[in-house]
Amino acid sequence: MAARCALILVLFIFGAAPLAAQSVVRLGPLVGLYKGRDADGYRVIGGAALRFRLSDMIGIEGSINYRKEEYNHESVGVQSLPLMVTGLLYPVPFVYGAVGAGWYTTSVSYHAPPGTTASLISVSRGTQQQFGWHCGGGVELRAFSFVTLVGDIRYVMLNDNFRSSPGNNSVISSSPVMTAVLLFDL
Repeated sequence: MAARCALILVLFIFGAAPLAAQSVVRLGPLVGLYKGRDADGYRVIGGAALRFRLSDMIGIEGSINYRKEEYNHESVGVQSLPLMVTGLLYPVPFVYGAVGAGWYTTSVSYHAPPGTTASLISVSRGTQQQFGWHCGGGVELRAFSFVTLVGDIRYVMLNDNFRSSPGNNSVISSSPVMTAVLLFDL
């Protein structure tokens, strides 16, 4: 399934490449903050984004990032590698709304809590893949003739079936993600 999603993302990006010849293509690093539900605190995430501005009002973005968080006083570690495709709608030239989907590869490891004897606790690992949605918005400002600064906040919804109202426990993992991106014109 992950291979299929990766193939769709690649075809989507390269399929848009002829359109990008007449539009603006930007690539750059991203950094952000993320806190999963019940996580021990906010964590820094890092990654990269590739944006195609197809017209004055429409754009698409492909991004990948890495994040790591801890739960239960560092006895549970979670590492996630989201691969996302996002549609961008610009009602004004520098403000956009974003909606998209992502494929999340997540590894979970269980450790002995600090201050306990490791031989009494079993240590294990597991990896799973999840499909998720995200929506949000941001601001895109031109800093120099070839550099664009982006500030963004998105709400990520993993395993959401959209059959229930917000605020109940049907969503297994949902959280806001705030990012800053430095994009360079290609």
